[in-house]
Amino acid sequence: MVDAKMLNKIRSAPGFIAALDQSGGSTPKALSLYGISETDYHGDEEMFRLMHAMRVRIMRAPAFTGDKIIGAILFERTMDGEAESHSVPTYLWEMRGVVPFLKIDKGLLDEENGVQLMKAMPDLDTLLIRGREKGIFGTKMRSVIANADKAGIAAVVKQQFEVARQIIGQGLIPIVEPEVSIKSPTKAEAEAILRDEIANHLDKLPAGETVMLKVTIPTVADFYAPLAAHKSVARVVALSGGYSTADACEKLSHNHDMIASFSRALTEKLRVSMSDAEFNASIADTIDQIYAASTSKI
Repeated sequence: MVDAKMLNKIRSAPGFIAALDQSGGSTPKALSLYGISETDYHGDEEMFRLMHAMRVRIMRAPAFTGDKIIGAILFERTMDGEAESHSVPTYLWEMRGVVPFLKIDKGLLDEENGVQLMKAMPDLDTLLIRGREKGIFGTKMRSVIANADKAGIAAVVKQQFEVARQIIGQGLIPIVEPEVSIKSPTKAEAEAILRDEIANHLDKLPAGETVMLKVTIPTVADFYAPLAAHKSVARVVALSGGYSTADACEKLSHNHDMIASFSRALTEKLRVSMSDAEFNASIADTIDQIYAASTSKI
């Protein structure tokens, strides 16, 4: 059963979703940008311990509250960890007023037909049940589109919605994320195919079933507005896609009915060497910047 209070916040509250879900493959890069090189730790356990410490430092920052951040996407290990002696999902919702989501995909297959589908998730139901029991509200899963290949994009959206139905069946809200690469030479054309494919699948959802959409900031402003207005869509959120914070916020500001769900753009100014005062001031400034782009539209 979906938590009604959380759903109402996700549907209608001003703010954005913080993506704190770097996984094994992207963790070394995230730590490097934070100022921790691969020579500073030994093995995966120490790497993930350092990553968890960074995430908890972000979540504990005074500005990281439900006033401007309506949700946070967690890596599985983060969900299983603690913040101030509470499980992370409990800490986020009960102490910070932030709705917890879980990244569920296991990475990407090699590119075929201009896209990368998600790897198989044979233990997904077990993970979903465990997440729900820990207080997780919804999930996120990412595919990547590199070119405007109609067959490839159709396969991406089909897979995303098949998994979304499985997630809905476990009482959670799925974030469907078919990312169009910002480096794609056919980005605008791919977005046109993608929008039509998503609309077709949304129209086929049974009454009462709800999804969220996470998409690359479109080439044409407000391009995804028709999807945001669909009865089965709780919210459309934008990934930063490799843009800097400034560029991502500027591009997002032109899109109504779309809020941020940024990862690297949220953390790019943070450094492990910062004092707590410097760290908290820096993330507060970035939160304000992303919040403004999500709520004050040009």
